[in-house]
Amino acid sequence: MRAMVLERAGSPLSEAEIPLPMPGAGEVLVKVAACGVCRTDLHIVDGELPAHALPLVPGHEVVGTVAAMGHGASRFRMGQRVGIPWLAGTCGHCRYCLQGRENLCDSAVFTGYDLNGGYAEFAVADERYCHALPAAYDDAHAAPLLCAGLIGYRAYAMAGQAQRIGLYGFGAAAHIIAQLAVLQGREVFAFTRPGDFHSQQFARSLGASWAGAAQDPCPAPLDAAILFAPIGELVPRALAASAKGATIVCAGIHMSDIPAFPYALLWGERSVRSVANLTRADGEQFFSLVAQGQVKTAPVVFPLREANDALDALRAGRFDGAAVLVP
Repeated sequence: MRAMVLERAGSPLSEAEIPLPMPGAGEVLVKVAACGVCRTDLHIVDGELPAHALPLVPGHEVVGTVAAMGHGASRFRMGQRVGIPWLAGTCGHCRYCLQGRENLCDSAVFTGYDLNGGYAEFAVADERYCHALPAAYDDAHAAPLLCAGLIGYRAYAMAGQAQRIGLYGFGAAAHIIAQLAVLQGREVFAFTRPGDFHSQQFARSLGASWAGAAQDPCPAPLDAAILFAPIGELVPRALAASAKGATIVCAGIHMSDIPAFPYALLWGERSVRSVANLTRADGEQFFSLVAQGQVKTAPVVFPLREANDALDALRAGRFDGAAVLVP
């Protein structure tokens, strides 16, 4: 089968023919219809996250149909559309798993990081960690939901009942969560790179009440902020823009160092939290919320062979919405 393969961190992906994977016990073979391009993929390819397995097929926002089932697999039927997310497996018996916090499992494995992912014509996954997908979304529009949506939703849930929410970095995750927040009656403030007026207008078109540069003063104190941009210096900026009791959620798996800041920015029962991975329960809750298709995704489609171009475009911030590869 055709796949885009990372041979060495810091190098472009190579187009290659690799053996068709066979599903083991409890696994499904999925014929890939679309795979989202996530910033985590970029961190892996660029070597900002240490390599877990090389050579590697990246990609963990995988949409496709069940093409074969391993022994004992029965959760899905042949030909059914499923999604393969970042979380690919956990031990099921550590203290985190037993507490319903499988996202923190020390033995967890991840799609497109420990296991080959969806930058390919086929992918294998443990059926227990796959998701049935809402019919309201076609393949390309469903792909960003599987990480930008799921991780964004987990970060959004950590923001609690915040009425005013700041979103720092208006990319794949923010454009989904902004809509969900507006639908739930929240007020959204979007922060972008300086001079990125196109993304600011995109944010306003999705219901943001204000959009500006991350360095601009916020017109109202924030009750919560979600940092999708992996830039540590945004933490004190978000704290300075927040009201007492606010929560600052760092939503990325990787972030540059957070600079020192005065305690006065944190005082007033403000808190800073990080998001680590996701749980299957996150998926059930999120897909239930978006099942009617009210939250729109904005895929920018690239052919599979142009995965390097998609990564370059993401790295440079050359599009709004989410890049999606189609075999």
